[in-house]
Amino acid sequence: MGWLSLAQLISWGSVFYAFTLIMGPLEHDLGLTRAQSSLAFSLALLAEGLMAYPVGRWIDRGHERAVMTAGSVLAGLCLLAHGWVTHVVGLYAVWVGLGLAMAAMLYAPVFAVVTRRFPHDFRRAIITMTFLGGLASTVFIPLTAWLIAQFGWRHAMMALAMLHLLVCAPLHAIVLRGAPRPAPIQPKAAAEKTPGLMHHLTSTPFLLIGAFVVLMMSVTVALPAHMVSLLREHGLAEAWVIAIPASIGVVQVFGRLLLYFFERHLDLHFTNRLIPCLIPLGLLALLAAPSTAGAHFALVLAFVAVWGMGNGMLTIVNGTVIAEYVNREHVATLNGALGIPLALARAAAPLGLGLLWSPQNGYTLGLTALLCLSLLGIGALAMAQKFSTKRRIAIN
Repeated sequence: MGWLSLAQLISWGSVFYAFTLIMGPLEHDLGLTRAQSSLAFSLALLAEGLMAYPVGRWIDRGHERAVMTAGSVLAGLCLLAHGWVTHVVGLYAVWVGLGLAMAAMLYAPVFAVVTRRFPHDFRRAIITMTFLGGLASTVFIPLTAWLIAQFGWRHAMMALAMLHLLVCAPLHAIVLRGAPRPAPIQPKAAAEKTPGLMHHLTSTPFLLIGAFVVLMMSVTVALPAHMVSLLREHGLAEAWVIAIPASIGVVQVFGRLLLYFFERHLDLHFTNRLIPCLIPLGLLALLAAPSTAGAHFALVLAFVAVWGMGNGMLTIVNGTVIAEYVNREHVATLNGALGIPLALARAAAPLGLGLLWSPQNGYTLGLTALLCLSLLGIGALAMAQKFSTKRRIAIN
């Protein structure tokens, strides 16, 4: 579990969080607009989402070692190529490749692996596995900033590539040996006694949970790519611009520690409703910061604390709600069915935030839109819990 966490730390930090730091240099060197540079990250998220279903199927069939090792190799090769990019077309091609690699090595596939290997306590196993991965921004935002300052963004990308080729790929190849055998196919007579996959795919709880996951993922994926630029617009010193997003990782891990130690003392359904509420609270603090001169810095710090804890724990909620409120037997397939809507939403979110940015108002309009989306997501989860409860009562 610890070695998988290390690979997650490197994978998230060197791909997902590095983009926010190279956005400015890319725009300068390639002559791109903010929307054009944002599109690269959106294309990566689109490619990742489109690959979610086939990756899940391969893992269910016991091919997790090959899938995650190949993902790390592909990420390393794409980051090497990134150092040679001179045109926007090449940039987009590299990030599509990185998106395919992300589909094979980030939380979605590793959650599937953990669920297969710890079927009776998968939620706590997932929380444990994400402790180190949650520090990705804390480690890699300052590391990548230092590499860019010392060697330039091109050589920084090549250095990050080596971590995938020399650390992550060997880790996945070694640690993921001996995959559990796929579950045997259920006899037809037994299968007919229980609701089939299509029943769950068309159920109200699944549709509402799908809306919740898509909306909340859109919100949380839109902000990281713009975080550095957003904080600079708040007039913060450059040291704080790097330190604040880096500290979010520590706060994420703190939130997961709280969840690990205290969730058994709280009602699971109440906890699942409470955690997403931290996301709009963080956005409200960030929206209030520019207009509150005296408490400006304090509100930014409040955003870091609330958003960081909420984002850290929301990862666990998103990864387990299908199993908790829809069905556990088909959980991998049901999660995979959300791949395309998630891909479209996640691809649109960073681009949309970039398009809503303006020199006059900065990110105000975009943050307001994210706030509204997060509130809609919370409402969808609350409704899904009610329908799921009625459904269980009806079955019993």
